Amino acid sequence: MDSLLRTAREAAEAAARIHRRDAGRVVLAGATIKARADYVSKTDLDAQEAALEVIRSNHPDHAILAEESEDPVEDQLASWDGRPIWIVDPLDGTANFLHEHPHYCSSVAVAVDGRPVAGAVVSGSTGERWWASEGAGTFKSGRRIHVSTERPMIEAMVGTGFPFKMLDLMPEYLVQLDRVLRSASGVRRAGSAALDLCYLAQGSLDAFWEEILMPWDFAAGMILVREAGGVLTRPDGSDLEIAPGKVRGANSRSLLDELRGVLEG
Repeated sequence: MDSLLRTAREAAEAAARIHRRDAGRVVLAGATIKARADYVSKTDLDAQEAALEVIRSNHPDHAILAEESEDPVEDQLASWDGRPIWIVDPLDGTANFLHEHPHYCSSVAVAVDGRPVAGAVVSGSTGERWWASEGAGTFKSGRRIHVSTERPMIEAMVGTGFPFKMLDLMPEYLVQLDRVLRSASGVRRAGSAALDLCYLAQGSLDAFWEEILMPWDFAAGMILVREAGGVLTRPDGSDLEIAPGKVRGANSRSLLDELRGVLEG
C-alpha cells in the first residue's frame, strides 16, 4: 500500500508541476474544443504524460484509465482485464485553468478489484495536497482530516456540478437545484468535482451531488471521503463502481439519506 500511495502522490505532483509551468500562459484561445464548453489543452496532455510516466515506471504491469486517452472511457473500461488500474485526471477544471480561475487540480487513484485503495489530489494553484490509502486515513498537507460533524440538511453546505456536457439532463438538474437551495444552508459549484470531494473529506462541504461524472472525476475522491469518515454512493444507495454515472455523497448516512430524499422530491 505504501508503494501505491507513493506512486499516486508522485504522479499527481508531476501533473501539478505542469499546471504551475503553464499557469497564465496556456489560455482558452490555445485550447482544442472536444465538445460544447469542453476543452483540452497542451497542459492537459503534458500533465497526463507526466503522471503516466511516473505510474509506468513504478508499476509497468498495471492498467491505466486516463481522461485524455485517445480511446473513449467505454472502450478503456471494456479492455480492462482486472489488473490494478490507475485512474488519472491530469487537469480537473480545465475551463477554470484556461480562464485563470484557481479551482483546478490533478487527481490520481489506483483501484484493486474495482475498489480505489490509494489516491492523491494536488492543487497546483494553492499548493494544497490531499491523499489517502485504505485503512490509513485521509490527510491534507500532512495533517489528518475528517468529514464535518453530522448535521441536518438545513444546516448543510452542499457541493454540486452542472451537467454542462449533457444538456438533456439540465431540466431535471435545475429542479434538483431548486429543491436543495430551499432545503440546505447553501450550494456551491466551483467547477472541479475532484476538489469538491476533497472539501467533503475535510469538512468544508457537508454533502455533494452530481448527475454525471467520469471515473477520473471521483476515483481519488472515493478513497479520500471514505477514509475521512464520509460516504459516496449511487442515487439508489449502491456502491460506486469505476464507471460513468451519478454520484451522491455526504458526511454521514443520515445526511446522505436526507439529500437523496430532497433530490427525489
